[in-house]
Amino acid sequence: MLGPRATPTGTAAGTGSGGPSSTAGEATRAVGTVLADHLAARLREAGLLDAVFAEEVAARVAGFVLNGGKRLRTAFVWCGWLAAGGTGDPATPLRVAAALELLQGCALMHDDVMDGSPVRRGAPAVHEDFARVHRAARMGGSAASFSATAAVLAGDLALVWADDLLTETALVTPHGGVLHREWRAMRGEMVAGQYLDMRAQATGSCDPVQALNIATLKSALYTVERPLALGASLAGAGPRTMDALRSAGRCAGVAFQLRDDLLSAFGDPAVTGKPADEDLRGRKPTYLLAVGLRRAAESGDEEALDALGPEGAASPDRADRMRAALERTGARAEVEDEIAQLAAAGLRHFADAGADDPARCEFASLVAGAVGATPARGINGAGEIRETHEAREIREAREMSAEEDA
Repeated sequence: MLGPRATPTGTAAGTGSGGPSSTAGEATRAVGTVLADHLAARLREAGLLDAVFAEEVAARVAGFVLNGGKRLRTAFVWCGWLAAGGTGDPATPLRVAAALELLQGCALMHDDVMDGSPVRRGAPAVHEDFARVHRAARMGGSAASFSATAAVLAGDLALVWADDLLTETALVTPHGGVLHREWRAMRGEMVAGQYLDMRAQATGSCDPVQALNIATLKSALYTVERPLALGASLAGAGPRTMDALRSAGRCAGVAFQLRDDLLSAFGDPAVTGKPADEDLRGRKPTYLLAVGLRRAAESGDEEALDALGPEGAASPDRADRMRAALERTGARAEVEDEIAQLAAAGLRHFADAGADDPARCEFASLVAGAVGATPARGINGAGEIRETHEAREIREAREMSAEEDA
């Protein structure tokens, strides 16, 4: 089982030969120590460069990465490693996962600047924190310009640290070449998805196909598919296993993004950690919005088209009107159904990878937690609703998780 600490060299204490039997939950706890070790070394280096830089930038990056976050990508790296047999040093997937958590820190800091989001994880976003530093020090110039630039640099530093850790790990694993190719592809996909998302928002485009493509590039590949593949590559997974895991990750990843879109529109900010109505007020070009517009046009619902369209009045109640339109047109229900179908498909593909029962249970639990949905139930010849095997796996995983929480 994974121990509660990691040595300074990054070896997970207590893993030993028992690593493959450890759970993704244990991995997400252990990766915090791997991150702390890596960041402590980076902070010492920053201090040698300049004390102000170390305190105001490097320490802020380290604090942001270490505090908060669901560590989903860590869990999927571990799950991919388990699915491919979990061979090799168990500390290695933890180091790859730590690099992913740093990359996630970069993505969030940059994303908050681009979206103008003031809150992240229930606290001021990094650029808002830099604005506070600007005001407190009575600096000259614009606080907004300073804080945005500083947050971009902080995100860049997180990316540098992520690349350093991944490269160091790739150099000492026999599968370093495959690992690096996965990492390189993932970074390009992230940038492409972010740009297309920004461009769609600027043009007002709400094409469902384009929205799904953006969701795949920006979130599905980066959150689930690539982490699964990164973990599996460390265990020397063959082409068939990798292909099945990629399919599993893409399905589950798109489901995760669709769930995130629903939470942004209908969720509780106290739970999501994001400001209420941010995506709706900004008319973010999500798949949910695209489905709402399509269904409104098909049904001739002019009121919904007015509420969801770019020409809709920016009134104080616009977010409420948009939510009502998404409900009335059936867009919310349609996206819920798609989430369930994608989750079920993800479990089927994961089983095709040849994963054993413990690994399949881990993946089912992760999907349940990430998408918050039970896969769709089928209907038998007698017209009776029956629960699919995939639905049962996710439901049982959710019930087990609830019992543990209680």
